[in-house]
Amino acid sequence: MEQVIKISELDKNFKYQILKEPGGEGLLKCFACGTCTASCPVREVDEKFNPRKIIRMAILGMKKEVLENEFIWLCAGCYICQERCPQDVRITDLMGALRNIAVKEGFIHPSFVAQIDFLHKFGRLYEVTEFDNKKRVKNGLPEIKHMPEEIQKIFEETGVAKFVEGEQ
Repeated sequence: MEQVIKISELDKNFKYQILKEPGGEGLLKCFACGTCTASCPVREVDEKFNPRKIIRMAILGMKKEVLENEFIWLCAGCYICQERCPQDVRITDLMGALRNIAVKEGFIHPSFVAQIDFLHKFGRLYEVTEFDNKKRVKNGLPEIKHMPEEIQKIFEETGVAKFVEGEQ
């Protein structure tokens, strides 16, 4: 089924926003040859990730469709696309630029929200329980103290706290 896009919904300045973002400089060098898509291991697993299509959508100004979609978060960072691109488009860097813009605009992948939530609650990416600390002491390791206050302060100062689950 084809998607209908209204011209009034396109953002003609989106490509320029990407070009200003570190990693987005090569956006307009792409001439949609498809080499990146053909060599992408992520594309083999998930058809949603199509670098050529994502670049085309960005150039056309489909800002909302690009930034709100999960596919910009799927790039594995393997650099195969960059190594094979005849126009030297740095696609992995470009996906990073798109993710940076998405976060600045308030679109963040749920997996990162979960990581932020854990950091906020525990000061690390996983909870260290009393049982874990007893095992550490038994093996001659020091206990890990529960001190998320420092992380919470950093989150408040940097604005990351707005992404903590339940505080959005």
